[in-house]
Amino acid sequence: MRRVVRGFWGPRQESAEQLAARWSTMLDRFTRLLPETTGTWRTVPASGTGETLRPDEESLLGALRATQAADDWSAADGTSLRLLADGAEPGWKVEVSGLAGGTPEYLLQSLVATIVSPDAAELPDAGLLAAVAESWQPDYGDVSDRAVTAALKKEAGFRIGTPSVGWLGYLSAGRVARTPADSFPEREELRTGGVLLTLASPGDTVAVVDAYRTLKGSGALDPLPQPMTGPAL
Repeated sequence: MRRVVRGFWGPRQESAEQLAARWSTMLDRFTRLLPETTGTWRTVPASGTGETLRPDEESLLGALRATQAADDWSAADGTSLRLLADGAEPGWKVEVSGLAGGTPEYLLQSLVATIVSPDAAELPDAGLLAAVAESWQPDYGDVSDRAVTAALKKEAGFRIGTPSVGWLGYLSAGRVARTPADSFPEREELRTGGVLLTLASPGDTVAVVDAYRTLKGSGALDPLPQPMTGPAL
């Protein structure tokens, strides 16, 4: 099964050292949540050969600075990094890509983890989304797959690039304030001030569409106003 664990936010200027700390925190939690990976990662550069690295701050800082040294790097857009779990067990693939630290007015910053696992595997989806949320403090995030995205587009008018949810969703404090209090009882408040919502079981696209409509109707899934001036609603 293929799923994505994602977080999105607006402009937030951060140094390479700050980004390395966030990356290290998240990857350490991913390694504990996904024992099928070895805890070693390989960079996936736009060109050239990738390098194997451990998820410590020093190694990640080196990888981020290598990205920043590229001719086409723009500090305003942010610093991108793409990593692939090295030596994962058969049937598993974990790829993580991020764009962060920039201050663009029209381009969201993001962290997207794509996880492919055997169909029978039970993944700690809530733990993975919490790891993304507490490491990166996004405006919103979700755990989803292609079937959910297709259902949202077909049945609820979802447009790529706008806030959405999957069978799990994360909302920052400003979005939580717009969430109907009694509509989603399965929730966990995180130390970010945001909330992780359990909205459906994996594969239950009908329940996800219903939740999306409710949240969109309440304003909890409004896009960040553009030009964007801050990381969260």
